[in-house]
Amino acid sequence: MKGLFDFTEVATYFFRKKDPNRKTNFNIRTMHTINKISILMFLAGIIYFIITHI
Repeated sequence: MKGLFDFTEVATYFFRKKDPNRKTNFNIRTMHTINKISILMFLAGIIYFIITHI
């Protein structure tokens, strides 16, 4: 059960430093931006669901 509620990877996805050795392009930046937005929307939906069903 402990592994199911481990949110460290989600938190580190938002706060990790950029690697100066890796090239970035528009597609990769756009993909990461969309991923961050979708994670935030999903977490907001879960919080809303929990609040309304308590």
